[in-house]
Amino acid sequence: MQFVTFQSALGPRAGLVKGGGYVDLQATDARLPNSVKEIIAGGSKLLTLAAEAGQKASATVPASSVKLLSPVLDPQKIICVGLNYADHAREGGKEPPTEPVIFCKFATALSAHEAPIVLPAVSQKVDYEAELVVVIGRAGRNIPQQHALDFVAGYCVGHDVSARDWQQEKPGGQWLLGKSFDTFAPLGPTLVTPDEVGNAGKLRIQCRLNGQTMQDSNTEQLIFTIPHLIAYVSQVATLMPGDLIYTGTPSGVGFARKPPVFLKPGDVVEVEIEKLGVLRNPVVGP
Repeated sequence: MQFVTFQSALGPRAGLVKGGGYVDLQATDARLPNSVKEIIAGGSKLLTLAAEAGQKASATVPASSVKLLSPVLDPQKIICVGLNYADHAREGGKEPPTEPVIFCKFATALSAHEAPIVLPAVSQKVDYEAELVVVIGRAGRNIPQQHALDFVAGYCVGHDVSARDWQQEKPGGQWLLGKSFDTFAPLGPTLVTPDEVGNAGKLRIQCRLNGQTMQDSNTEQLIFTIPHLIAYVSQVATLMPGDLIYTGTPSGVGFARKPPVFLKPGDVVEVEIEKLGVLRNPVVGP
């Protein structure tokens, strides 16, 4: 299944992709909550109801008539992984890490497909980072690697927008703040369930800036696999339904280029991941 959250006259609605439109799940079956996070948190019972609603719905909301929101509107945690592709670590002058490098983004950074990336007035070095995002489906602590994928509700295309001058040039570095400006965590357009993705550790991932390919790699190049990341983080914090894990970016980012390439007003960034679709965001000034 491919879940979406779209804006309607009634407010945000949980939907399923069907043909050229979206099935309004709660309108089709009143037993379903009007939240993708609540549906995935409901486990197999609600996921089965959602699948049945998608099959029986005779009418859909045309995709062209509504605005997509982030598939998960209110994650409790946005967990990010730094330096998780060896080539990206090396292009930044660092050795590949021996343990995952974990940081977070504020939830207010979350944005959606086609929503603008707003360049902050206080940063002059805003960079792009294409990323595969894991969406957690059920609560877990101290999750063994061999069972970690049982806790995954699905996958999204993500973009870890980064203010490099804040992240790298502030005293001590400001990873959290440099990654957490409003609109710096685009996500979408859909949440795709694992049965449609198959092996998420072998997906082509690309970033295009104004049509030019800047990053082109495969998630099989991840240093720390998805099960490893889930097990590692869950040693510290209970993972909850709707939590997002941005799994890292491959080489080709702007700050490592000669000369460096940073985002500017009028740019358009597209992140594409095999089987998950294209996340597109225009760039605007402050």
